[in-house]
Amino acid sequence: MGRAAWRRRKTALLIGVAVFASLVGVIAYSTNLLRRTEEQTIDARFSVRGPQKPPSNIVIVAIDNATLQELKLNFPFPRGLDGSVIDRLRAGGARAIAIDLQFTQQTTEKADNELIEAVGRAHGRIVLTTTQVGAGGETQILGGNKLLAEIGARPASARLTVDSDGSVRRFPFQDNGLRSFGVVTHEVASGSVVHPSLFESGTLPIDFVGPPESFASISFSKVLHGAYPPGMFAGKTVILGATAPVLQDVHATATTNGAEMSGPEIWANVASTLQEGVPLRDLAGWVDVLLIILLGALAPIGSLRLAPLRAVLDAVAAAVVFTILVQLAFNQGWIVSFIYPLLALALGTLGTLAVLYLSETIERERVHDLFARFVPPDVVAQVVARTDDNLRLGAVETDCTVLFSDLRGFTSFSETQPVSNVIEVVNCYLNEMTEAIQDAGGTLISYMGDGIMALFGAPLEQPDHADRAVRAAIEMIGPRLDKFNDWLGAQGLEHSFRMGVGLNSGPVMAGSIGSERRVEYTALGDTTNTASRLEGMTKGTGHMLFVAQSTRDRMKDPPAGLHLHAELEVRGRTEKLPVWTIPDPS
Repeated sequence: MGRAAWRRRKTALLIGVAVFASLVGVIAYSTNLLRRTEEQTIDARFSVRGPQKPPSNIVIVAIDNATLQELKLNFPFPRGLDGSVIDRLRAGGARAIAIDLQFTQQTTEKADNELIEAVGRAHGRIVLTTTQVGAGGETQILGGNKLLAEIGARPASARLTVDSDGSVRRFPFQDNGLRSFGVVTHEVASGSVVHPSLFESGTLPIDFVGPPESFASISFSKVLHGAYPPGMFAGKTVILGATAPVLQDVHATATTNGAEMSGPEIWANVASTLQEGVPLRDLAGWVDVLLIILLGALAPIGSLRLAPLRAVLDAVAAAVVFTILVQLAFNQGWIVSFIYPLLALALGTLGTLAVLYLSETIERERVHDLFARFVPPDVVAQVVARTDDNLRLGAVETDCTVLFSDLRGFTSFSETQPVSNVIEVVNCYLNEMTEAIQDAGGTLISYMGDGIMALFGAPLEQPDHADRAVRAAIEMIGPRLDKFNDWLGAQGLEHSFRMGVGLNSGPVMAGSIGSERRVEYTALGDTTNTASRLEGMTKGTGHMLFVAQSTRDRMKDPPAGLHLHAELEVRGRTEKLPVWTIPDPS
């Protein structure tokens, strides 16, 4: 092989490495493959940023170890004590009193009434929580939302968002229709409404001000006995809850570094995040994807003009610079994806090294060895001789019928299913449809997700290719689709799919195409394009099969029920196309 050919081959391989590295990075990013590792890098970013100054208008009233030792009472305390503390906080001028305790069960009538009356005296300033939220945000706090409305208290969900490693890093807008504790606390304290649109991804990152005990705090028992400085609560948001570890409301967070933070302080951080206008945001997903692509392509594209060692050194330097920029962006309030761009960079660098040091060996392989490796045996005979520096497979023009099919609504269905279920469903569907096509003598060209392209009449000539294609299509939308839907039901998936199938006949260029590294058998031309468009045009028509007039004209034995549907405008054609169909199988 000549030097110019070798350079072209190496360029193609390096571009392939860039695409591969970027694609793997994007797929890993979109599927959260390395989510736990990515989340832990956020913890490291908090550590590097260091503690921030906590807001002075948020105070925690803590049921801490000192309170348990002083009161010597079983927890939960009699509700009369909670009511007394509420009265103290109200009298102290607290702007909002958010209580992270459960009041969903009745105790004694006297104690419950004392708490209810205290809440009523603080009308409009109380937030009460629960982790048990019914439909529409209904709760059993102090007997239900109706009573809470009467006494001027706001219910809220105290359910925390826990990541896969058990840490709390984000908070939701609502739980089953009930706004989260931090959201309601901020609304009561600020008098403004938090809009759901702020939570584009369902949750927001908590901008932790620092490690545990960063917020001003005072023991519950001290507030109960009035032992606090005058003005301590005036105009402030007070969050009351259990902080003693023995009460088990403690959690790992992004800033605990192996320790744990109490639930009330986590919610204090949430309230602070909202109060400051959510200063820490996720970077737009498209920017993360762009960074993945850029870093994935950096080494392979750069190596086109650089020596191997220089390309590697540039990749290492890029990793260092990227790490610094990610931290600087975090310090300015932006969470940039870190692991996935570095994954793409690493794959691109390793792939580049492999190409640069192995490409000459690969180029010594004979052209026919490449054919034997990549071209299916039944189409090798159609390969035309070609030059040694331009691997191309010949093609012939032949009269065929092209079939395109697609499973309707699969994308929305797949979004509700685990990845393993989606793969299993696709495999079952493709297996049924492939058997229908091959049983009719068709050639399977490609799978496109849940879409299929097939060819009848090539590479082996079939005078009855139109009849075969229609027979396969009827089998697909009838017995095979029914069998697939029955299988779904047997798996407990209450879903019934429909399909779209388009058939068109005419001249196509059938042969193997592709790069010098990979070739595939396919059919090109207007006939193929029209078949694809007919499949798409079945959407919303009530029919699953559209057959072009060209296919109808070539049929020798039309099936019963085949009738003219309409003359339709098809994109790319100047005249309307008569389209045939059959009634959908029952």
